[in-house]
Formats: sequence, C-alpha cells, structure tokens
Amino acid sequence: MAYPYKKMTSQDCDYIRSVTAPDRVWVGAEIASEYYRDEMPEYGVYQPDLYVEVVNKEEVSAIMAYAYKENIPVVCRGAGTGLAGGATCKYGGIMLSVMRMNKIFPIDRKNQTITAQPGALLIDIQAAAAAGGLFYPPDPGEKTASIGGNVITNAGGMKAVRYGLTRDFVRCIEAVMPDGSIMNFSSNVVKNTTGYDVKDLIIGSEGTLCILTEVTLKLLPAPTCTCTLVMPFKSLEECADMVPKVLELPFVPTAIEFLERELIDIVERNLNKMFPVKEGEAVLIVMYDASSKQELDSAVEAAAEAALANGALDCAIAGTPERAGAVWSVRGGILEGMKADSVAQEECDVVVPRARIAEYVKAAKKIASAHGIRVEPCGHCGDGNIHTEMLRGPEMSDEEWKAATHASLTELYALSKELGGQLSGEHGIGNGRLEFLEEFVGPRMIQLYKSIKLAFDDKLILNPGKVIEFNKQSEIFRQ
Repeated sequence: MAYPYKKMTSQDCDYIRSVTAPDRVWVGAEIASEYYRDEMPEYGVYQPDLYVEVVNKEEVSAIMAYAYKENIPVVCRGAGTGLAGGATCKYGGIMLSVMRMNKIFPIDRKNQTITAQPGALLIDIQAAAAAGGLFYPPDPGEKTASIGGNVITNAGGMKAVRYGLTRDFVRCIEAVMPDGSIMNFSSNVVKNTTGYDVKDLIIGSEGTLCILTEVTLKLLPAPTCTCTLVMPFKSLEECADMVPKVLELPFVPTAIEFLERELIDIVERNLNKMFPVKEGEAVLIVMYDASSKQELDSAVEAAAEAALANGALDCAIAGTPERAGAVWSVRGGILEGMKADSVAQEECDVVVPRARIAEYVKAAKKIASAHGIRVEPCGHCGDGNIHTEMLRGPEMSDEEWKAATHASLTELYALSKELGGQLSGEHGIGNGRLEFLEEFVGPRMIQLYKSIKLAFDDKLILNPGKVIEFNKQSEIFRQ
C-alpha cells in the first residue's frame, strides 16, 4: 500500500450517514459491483468500504473534512464511462458518487456560458445549449458521460479538430479540496492573467487533486449548416494518407474519422446499424460546419475533389440528417459492437503527429497480430488520436490474453514514443497506463507531478494510485 490509510469502522460509516442520508449510503457487500469499476474492468475492480451518493457541495465538504482528519481515501465517481480504470477504489475507502448533483443552470446569454453540477450528462448539456440557440462543441463518443468526468479527464472527441478539447471551454470551476475547504478557480471572464492558471491543472487531473462541484462552460453560436462526407478507399493506408490532404484544404473540418470495413461489419452485424457506404476496405469520414450554405458547399466541393484526386473510390455526401445520422451511429457504436463480438477488449489510446498516422496504423496491426491478437484501429485521425482496439477471441485463456495484451501495449506505446506521440490522447492515465507514464515524460516530470499532487493533497487521500503513485511513505516527506 502506498500509504497507511485507515480501514473504515462502523463509527466512520455512521458519521457519513449523519452528514448525508442513510438511504444514500451502502457499506461492504451492499455495494453493487457495477459501481466500483468503469467500462474497462481489465484495469481494476476494487470494492470500496463505503459508497455514498451526495446531493450538494456541503455534503462533499463534510465527507472530505472527515476523510482528511481520519486518513481515509476517497474516489469520486461520475457516470463510470471511463476507459482507464480511473474511478476505482484501489485502496478501499469511500466511493463518492456525484450523479445526484446533476443540475444545469440557465444559460448566461450575455457571457454565452452555461453552468452545471458535475453529475449532469454531456448529452443534457449539449441539449440545453441547443435549446438556447448555442453550441457546446466537445463531443466525446460516450454522450452519457458526466460533465464532471469530461472535465477531469479533459475529454476530446470527434470535433476536437476544429474546436479543441474540454479544457478550451472551461471558464471556471468550483471544487472541494481534500481537507474539505471549498474553492473557486478562475471566474466567468474571457481572459485572465491573474497568477498561475491552477484551473488548467485541475482539468485532466483525473480526480486526484480535488472534487468538482460546479463548472462553468463557454458556449459558441450554433453552426447553421453541417454536412458529412464519406470517402471509401481500397486500403487503410490510402485512407490514412488522405488525412493530411484534407487538412491542407482552406476549410477547417469539424471532424475527421477513419474506420476499416471489418470494424463497420462488426457494428452492423451485432447492433443492426447499417452504414450507408458499402465500397472500400477503409473509409474516411469528414464533417464540416459552416455559417452559410455557400461556405458549406465550397468546403464540400473542395474536399470531394481532393478525395477523388487522391484515390478515393467515391465521395458520398450524407446531406440529410438521416444519412448523416446513420454514418455517425455506426461510428458511435464501435465500443458496444466490439463488446458483443469478443470475449474481452483492450485499447491503446495513443496520439501521434498527424503526418505519422499511416505509419503508426501499419506498424500497430503487425505488432498486435504478432502476439495473436485481433486488432481494429480507428480514431480521431484529424488530431492524431488513434484507438488501437484489441479483441479477445474465445480460444484465448485469461493468462494468454493478459500476456499478449501487455506485450502488445508495451510495443505500441514504444512505437508511439518513437513517432513523436504521447501515451494517451483522450482517456487519461488512470490505473491502466500508470506503469508506462515515466517512459514518456521522464523522471524529472514525475517529480513535478508528485509535487503538484502534494500541494493539493498532502495526505494522498484523493483517488490514490492514479496518474501518479507514491511507492514509499518516505517519498511524501522528501518533496
């Protein structure tokens, strides 16, 4: 154990009930297993001593103040849609669910912002913005993720090519610190050069520094026109090579995704979602947003001409909401389709320079295949974020699967580093990628990470063992 945390007693549980409500607290075997793992159980399933659903920041503050005093670890959980083993109670303690804190406040039209509690779902944030004639651009594949989870993992998604990541849309954060104090980071202003930007440290910190209780997000005017293009190619290599050519055009795409035919077939076969384009072994999906039909038509025409000039078998225009919906429904169904088509899944979530995408994909398929693993790369190729999806067949034993995936991941991460990439482009470090982090960032950066962690959480009680690990108690006092 990284630190001698207290094992919770009945008295501790009684105190948590007293500052919340008995019907929102579960202890030991009462806790359903789906509440202490995320969507990638391969990265750890650890039962907490206590599971509590909080309804306001005052409850969060009271729990954290007590946990800090008693040295009890606390892990905050949102919708549980993560893919890195981040929201798991590695050292027991308290699992604190914020899903009942799901209020979305009215849009601030003058500042074009929206404020929400951390348990509000991304899909509901987007709907609230749209109802007000505005637009919240971050668009991760999992729309039922909580906004708090999106913020603390700095979620990206398909529209990051044009609009950026969650970090680019967070104006201010209210959070509870490990000692129970409530703090505000930044404010609802357009620019701010007041001291260190601590807010940006919290975004992407994976719940290791504080617990979000409210977040204010920037909105944009909604685009009036949108169109999706599907470009089929004879090979994955030709498809990947088309990405930089799309980005060289004078119109900035909203999203650029690629799918291999085999992965499309998996979704069609298992989920009965039909992809409207049948040609090609791989397809490039390109979306454009625009403020006028003229601008949109110009972008679509330029992209179609470039695609056909560079080997595309066709350039299908999904110009209606129905056809575009069919395309994106298949893209969004990948994880569910893979779950239905395999015994288990593993994902390598690297990001590489866009110019090296084709090189990475070619090498990645060879690496995984050499270890006997079926592999299906796909991803947000507009920003170089490639999901190397590994699928376990029924013939593999648990031991064979574990050994093969670990060997594949080791080589895939080394490949990403060699190509100038990073360990994770979207899903964070969590517990699943912890052992590979130092190889990418180096020992000096690890020391900086530890210093940041201790500055926020000197007792190491918030989501311990994620992102950064303290292996010896003496490390706490050497900093």
